[in-house]
Amino acid sequence: MSELMNQLGRFSAAEEFLDFFQVPYDPAVVHVNRLHILKRFNQYLSRAKVDALDEATQLQTCKELMARAYGDFVRSTPAQEKVFKVFQDADGPQVSLDSLRASLPSQRQGG
Repeated sequence: MSELMNQLGRFSAAEEFLDFFQVPYDPAVVHVNRLHILKRFNQYLSRAKVDALDEATQLQTCKELMARAYGDFVRSTPAQEKVFKVFQDADGPQVSLDSLRASLPSQRQGG
């Protein structure tokens, strides 16, 4: 593992990553989306295979990926981006209120 990846492994807050990579950010956006930003950054990192890159390219690539992850939540919402399972499952089967009412025992017995 590279020195850069070791250093990133010591960070825990989204602000630490954004500050390290000198990505300008709005604290209000980060406050609401910090976990989503970090999860998206991790997704981008895993696809980029940065371990195979030299140190300077790793740094530039990670900076671009962090800026991209942050930007995703400036332009969109967590529900639209669906980085966490709860949002992915939200588009599952829908049950109408009428079908729920019809399934109540009181409705089946005629009132």
